[in-house]
Amino acid sequence: MAVPSPTEASWWRSAAIYQVYVRSFSDGDGDGTGDLAGVRAKLPYLAELGVDALWFSPWYLSPMVDGGYDVTDYRVIDPAFGTVAEAEKLIAEARALGIRTIVDIVPNHVSDQHAWFKAALAAGPGAPERELFHFRPGRGAHGELPPNDWPSQFSATASTWTRVEDGEWYLHLFAPEQPDLNWAHPAVRQEHEDVLRFWFERGVAGVRIDSAALPAKDPALPDFTEGVDPHPFIDRDELHDIYRSWRAVADEYAGVFVGEVWLPDAERFARYLRPDEMHTAFNFSFLSCPWDPAKLRTSIEATLAEHAPVGAPATWVLCNHDVTRTVTRYGRDDTGFDFTTKAFGTPTDLELGTRRARAAALLTLALPGAVYIYQGDELGLPEADIPLDRIQDPMHFRSGGTDPGRDGCRVPLPWTAAEPHAGFGSMTAPWLPQPEGWPSYAADLQATDPGSMLTLYRAALRLRRIEPGFGDGPLTWLPSADGVLAFVREPGLACVVNLAPGPCELPAHTRLLLASGPLDEAGRLPQDTAVWLRV
Repeated sequence: MAVPSPTEASWWRSAAIYQVYVRSFSDGDGDGTGDLAGVRAKLPYLAELGVDALWFSPWYLSPMVDGGYDVTDYRVIDPAFGTVAEAEKLIAEARALGIRTIVDIVPNHVSDQHAWFKAALAAGPGAPERELFHFRPGRGAHGELPPNDWPSQFSATASTWTRVEDGEWYLHLFAPEQPDLNWAHPAVRQEHEDVLRFWFERGVAGVRIDSAALPAKDPALPDFTEGVDPHPFIDRDELHDIYRSWRAVADEYAGVFVGEVWLPDAERFARYLRPDEMHTAFNFSFLSCPWDPAKLRTSIEATLAEHAPVGAPATWVLCNHDVTRTVTRYGRDDTGFDFTTKAFGTPTDLELGTRRARAAALLTLALPGAVYIYQGDELGLPEADIPLDRIQDPMHFRSGGTDPGRDGCRVPLPWTAAEPHAGFGSMTAPWLPQPEGWPSYAADLQATDPGSMLTLYRAALRLRRIEPGFGDGPLTWLPSADGVLAFVREPGLACVVNLAPGPCELPAHTRLLLASGPLDEAGRLPQDTAVWLRV
């Protein structure tokens, strides 16, 4: 295996990474579901956009109860998407265009259709097959009560236990169709290390680790008590030994890990980024932060501070497949994000949200480290309202119908305005309905519009790639008026974002490189607008 150059080996420290939710990206065979053929056909678009890598949400064999995060077999591509041979072609073709591939691994659980779980059900109580999961007898006189009271990750009121015909119960922190694995069992660890090797040998550059703080459980499975440390199923110390073993596998292939780690404690978060564990982790503090200058600055400073001791680069993201679309969220009274506050009928001002999302794009792309772009954010797509009879997300059903779920950010992309289904696929209607007016966001229209969101993203990503001051490196805050975020990236690049009620003066500069919107007649920066400057 060739040894990568230092620059190539550290590509992930400054990368712009594009999240592909395959089911909704592009439909190559016209059956209404996005697929690998559709992604391969759009590789020139992604290369022109200027991204360094693609992160694929799970593309494995799955019943799709939870959008593919209920995996039946990690070594098989779901037939709706294609085959392993097609995945290998996609990985190779993308790499030929300078685009690396990151795949998703879900260590906490598998599908209830996984061979292991079906064998566990068939084997019965006390069988070794059940030791791969968390099967327990119930409480109560007849075992009719769940073994403990752990809250579900999908709804605090939903049960995390399901009883099977022989009377035992099995644990699932998410949906009942997603049984949790027992990570104290050596076979579970060995299987996942083998899966990592399977995909690294097929050319992937990295792995995103889903729900990375959840796999290890207190073996006693005690009842949940708020505030008790250590937590019975979140951020347990045993996890770090697991990820050190994974890192040894990744290092064999110069592979990279990014973890989905939701933790409020900065010190404990940083433990996952020690040199022998993960390379990076998602920054959920910034993703959920409101469009507020003081809170954004605090989030940026805290993020950089918590990464500094372990030498890991920060990551920045505005949206993903679980989160309300950026332009919709930024057009609301509450511009932050919290799963517990999602509700039907929340009003939004899309014009305001779009203006803020444009400014946020320049802010995010100027910050030190790597950045993740969720498919469709470069088109300025809003959150879609899904008819009640078409909602598929289990978060909606597990909430008793109060949570609108995550389908609104997963609507199939519009590619060509004049084609059926906005060019997503020419034959069958998409698996989720596209809203009225969706064709107006189509990529072909935006590609020729100098004022479009797509044009802005292309210009920003091109500058980010050619200007050595962007990406990983230092950030220095500039003096600025209240409500204004201004900082310098070396050598001689500045980003200014105005969140104040009125326009602000720009700092001394020699050139305006890019603006999210026009300056006013006096050359000042209007509210909710950002610029990149040569200083």
